[in-house]
Amino acid sequence: MSSDSYTNGGLKGVGNLGLTGLENLGNTCFMNSAIQCLAHTPKLVDYFLGDYMREINHHNPLGMDGEIALAFGDLLRKLWSPDRTPVSPRFFKAKLARFAPQFSGFNQHDSQEFLAFLLDGLHEDLNRVKCKPYFEAKDACGRPDEEVADEYWKNHLARNDSIIVDICQGQYRSTLVCPVCNKVSVTFDPFMYLSLPLPSTTMRSMTVTVFSTDGSLRPTSYTVNVPKHGKSKDLIQALSNVCSLKDDESLLVAEVYSNCILRYLEDPSDSLSLIRDGDRLAAYRLSKDLEKLPLVVFMHQRMEEQGIHNKMLGQWKAFGVPLIARIPTTASGTTICSLFFKLLNPFVLPKDNEDGNLCDGASETDLSSNISDCEATINASLTGKLVEDALQFHVTDVKGQTTHAKIELNEPVSLAGYQKQLHVLVSWQDTALSNYDVCLLSSLPEIYKCSLFSKRPQDSASLYACLEAFLREEPLGPEDMWYCPSCKKHQQASKKLDLWRLPEVLVIHLKRFSYSRFMKNKLETFVDFPIHNLDLSNYIAHKSDQAYPYSLYAVSNHYGNMGGGHYTAYVYHEGQDCWYDFDDRHVASMTEDSIRTSAAYVLFYRRVQTKNLDKQVIS
Repeated sequence: MSSDSYTNGGLKGVGNLGLTGLENLGNTCFMNSAIQCLAHTPKLVDYFLGDYMREINHHNPLGMDGEIALAFGDLLRKLWSPDRTPVSPRFFKAKLARFAPQFSGFNQHDSQEFLAFLLDGLHEDLNRVKCKPYFEAKDACGRPDEEVADEYWKNHLARNDSIIVDICQGQYRSTLVCPVCNKVSVTFDPFMYLSLPLPSTTMRSMTVTVFSTDGSLRPTSYTVNVPKHGKSKDLIQALSNVCSLKDDESLLVAEVYSNCILRYLEDPSDSLSLIRDGDRLAAYRLSKDLEKLPLVVFMHQRMEEQGIHNKMLGQWKAFGVPLIARIPTTASGTTICSLFFKLLNPFVLPKDNEDGNLCDGASETDLSSNISDCEATINASLTGKLVEDALQFHVTDVKGQTTHAKIELNEPVSLAGYQKQLHVLVSWQDTALSNYDVCLLSSLPEIYKCSLFSKRPQDSASLYACLEAFLREEPLGPEDMWYCPSCKKHQQASKKLDLWRLPEVLVIHLKRFSYSRFMKNKLETFVDFPIHNLDLSNYIAHKSDQAYPYSLYAVSNHYGNMGGGHYTAYVYHEGQDCWYDFDDRHVASMTEDSIRTSAAYVLFYRRVQTKNLDKQVIS
């Protein structure tokens, strides 16, 4: 078939040509899926069915001496021949394995990774530039973005000129800002495809329990959504909103481990990525008026019997979540006891409310004026009996493992050496445990419990939401630091991407696969993507009177889990005006309503030409 069969790069009048399947050679469905999508890209088909061999660059050291281009061109011609017999891509697979050993053998691979290699390989094999000139990137130096972008694009085209660049490459603006000196670096880089994160990969759910420090509220657990690579300030802001934090209050977030406070998230720039799903966080509401006073941290232990050598022996064991309050700089044992009983108010069991609710009404903001009332209440109601028989207080270390001086009622407690925090270990006897809801005191959920969310309805997101997540400013990861030319050192800069030029064929990769040191995961998020009118006009930083409507023409799908599964392709055939499902050697028509599924992995869009649009967006 000649290129005369085409009308304006389309496939009008080609009948049922191009409806040929590909044999699976053994886990080669990843390759078959991507090839069918490219084999139905109109201008690419037109090119390879024409005299493309005259453009093969045999002198490009980055190319493969034209062998990948020749193998692909031969395969594409067979797919568009009148013979509908499924084609075996064995020769192409052999060439692929030769130049890309990672795809050798018969293991399952990633269709997007294969597609990236193939597009780059075709470009280098068909690069019309025989001798690439050298250009040194110039700093913007305050010049208009339009001027700098055109300079970058001109330099890029002087070294890269092929059918792939003509139809598949666009340009985005990358802005880096140093967090220390605020140095701004702006560059304009080409792209072959867009890899868009799914919203569930940019946000994470975190459950945190909020405690009052004046004994007025029961502890409440809140689940908030925060940026996955966000900072502690993002978590505190989200918690402040959901727990209706007052203007005169602040939140102190702490990581709790083994019934003691492991660390505080006091630095607003602390990274949330350091907090694992299995960790436990507590947040304490503190009065801003008392923020200069030191903290008292109460930790708990109870007597438990253990069988040792057929004898039952009692042993102290830590339990519960630490409770926090502000303490006056001059304090007595009674002061500390009164603060503790006030913190216990929310845990009092109804039947014993009179015994536990000792200092009800004394809020933390009234600490200085009401502390003497609390002391009087303890002395009058208990005369030290409850404290002696049911609760004992000792100064301890940060882990509550070493007991120091015992805290006695009516005796002063020295805060020397405890300018910021005083740690107190409270020993609970059974008589005290029976008066309080110890289960409530001990309940602190994990940051994220998978079983709690296993039955959630399927996640869904629009393609526009994925694009917005891609374009959102975010800090670079610790492993991807930027060298700041002003600071003369690597910094964790913030990065912002903006679309500047869009190609005629826009390839969009949905990042369904996530990797970490401990696990691999596939996201089954349903992405609602437009089929007929993907409008990107609002996402182009380079404003002009041009419109940017795109129409979907192919989808590479992945079904199943990591390391396996199966790939297929959905392709729109313009000659038949119908969508087809390409499943290796099997080809069957399908309805347009069936295209959108949670298996969609790589989307192929073609720029729709209108009367008011230039034919080439990237020129």
